[in-house]
Amino acid sequence: MTYDYDLFVIGAGSGGVRAARVAANHGARVAIAEEDRIGGTCVIRGCVPKKLMVYASRFADDFADAAGYGWTVGATRFDWPTLIANKDREIARLEGLYRANLEKAGVRILATRAVVEGSNAVRLAGDGRVVTARVILVATGGWPTTDERLPGREHVITSNEVFHLKEQPRRLVVAGGGYIAVEFACLFAGLGTETTLVYRGEEILRGFDREVRGHVRHELEKRGVTVRLGDVFARIDRGPAGLSIATRSGATLAADQVLMAIGRAPNTRNLGLEAAGVVLDDKGAIVVDEESRSSVSSIYAVGDVTNRVNLTPVAIREGHAFADTVFGGRRVTVDHRMVPTAVFTTPEVGTVGLIEDEVAALGRAYDVYRSTFRPMRHTLSGRDERMLMKLLVDAETDRVLGCHIVGPDAGEMVQLVGIAMGMGATKADFDRTMAVHPTAAEELVTMRSPTARIPARNAAS
Repeated sequence: MTYDYDLFVIGAGSGGVRAARVAANHGARVAIAEEDRIGGTCVIRGCVPKKLMVYASRFADDFADAAGYGWTVGATRFDWPTLIANKDREIARLEGLYRANLEKAGVRILATRAVVEGSNAVRLAGDGRVVTARVILVATGGWPTTDERLPGREHVITSNEVFHLKEQPRRLVVAGGGYIAVEFACLFAGLGTETTLVYRGEEILRGFDREVRGHVRHELEKRGVTVRLGDVFARIDRGPAGLSIATRSGATLAADQVLMAIGRAPNTRNLGLEAAGVVLDDKGAIVVDEESRSSVSSIYAVGDVTNRVNLTPVAIREGHAFADTVFGGRRVTVDHRMVPTAVFTTPEVGTVGLIEDEVAALGRAYDVYRSTFRPMRHTLSGRDERMLMKLLVDAETDRVLGCHIVGPDAGEMVQLVGIAMGMGATKADFDRTMAVHPTAAEELVTMRSPTARIPARNAAS
């Protein structure tokens, strides 16, 4: 059978764009459909603009810390419209690069929504035309969720809208305890917004190491973020003075904006997937095998729409592996087990490998190496901020199973630690690595004595 395209990609986010470009470079005839802007969540309304805003929020610390080093800084003033305008200009530049790279590779870009019409057919919403493809790739990412049962839900914003606020809120209440919620709570507090974080759980950052979670919350509170744990919204009302949030614990909070960051769902609604025979899980994610193939042999999916590891670099790696496997003539799979990641709070988090609860669940003996200290920069600035470094080591094999860092440049450090751990590094490998002095990172190779030795579960018997 002759198809219009060898590959049709639905969604021009990071994973879809990488797959389209690589497949085209392998000689495939490729089209990609995007109903919004090219670049997806990460570039347009996620990682990139957020990191730019994080940088902006940290200048207040820089100005204050300068005095300890002999600098006199005059009056400072933050201007929200300037930040947003400059951020928008950079995002537009990046979107142009994504578009240019697709065009350079020979990918046809279709500015329209596309839905699956069958195992090898896609309908374009713009003109209703149906096109065919030997392979279809769904890369539509995720979408912010809100509590649809919450009275006053219409008054909230999500991470989609927060980047486009006309004015900086004077008071912000954030719902959620994941990395998106804590990042925005931290950066807005750094910009001078009175910020409250409300989370239903017993501690923020579920899924991260328990010591990291407590350490980050303590640092956020020291920076002025009010953290309310074990509580959720009951209703939201708008009045002359702004928004009023009633919580189930009986508290009343006032805000100019309410940011709901309680999670993201796979963006599979109304894509025609079920009718085409594509199996979805109970969260709406596309079920795929290790080659990213769905239950329909000609339909694949990568990125957050599969709900495997929902990070931009993972989506990119999955898209590249898909293109190499299907169009490049060599089978490539993605290992989702050892993925470094960062949380861009201030101080930031860098983590790779297992958390302590996961290590303990293995039942084997393990050693904990832990260090907390004041970063050298703050010895003169006087800032009350502590750094945490933690290594989890298999007591029998000496292999480093987890590395968790909270402090300046933690994300930069853990990227490199991830290389070593991915190669199976042992604690002895860390110990014989020469320290770079004076740096915070040297602590990773100078922790010689374990702070705790946890025996195997059956050791007593």
